[in-house]
Amino acid sequence: MKNILKPILLFSAVLVFGCTNDSESDLLIVDDTENTDNEGDGENGNATVTFSANIQPIITSNCLGCHSSPPRNGAPFALVTYDQVRTRNAGVLNTISKQTGEPNAMPPSGRIPQSSIDLIEQWIEEGLVE
Repeated sequence: MKNILKPILLFSAVLVFGCTNDSESDLLIVDDTENTDNEGDGENGNATVTFSANIQPIITSNCLGCHSSPPRNGAPFALVTYDQVRTRNAGVLNTISKQTGEPNAMPPSGRIPQSSIDLIEQWIEEGLVE
């Protein structure tokens, strides 16, 4: 029984620790000028960024561990609904764009990919479309 348990634990540990988002390659700006499917649909040829399609998945995967309803782990506010995120838009962008280790950097587990930060910034610039 012990011989079977060791590989299962090893596989589980590799799976858990291998699925993090702190890869430097995630922070690189990718040139996707070859993608012309959405040309003219928004800023820089990208489709309009909306909360439900683009921003909510980022918030769900990176922020709701603490900013749920009710907030946990000392978070001062929830970021569950469109209205809650819209109200906090500038603060959210300022804290997630900080480097890991800076005061108040979010999420505390590490910086989110630059592409996600760019989407949030574009969403704010385009008027916080729901």
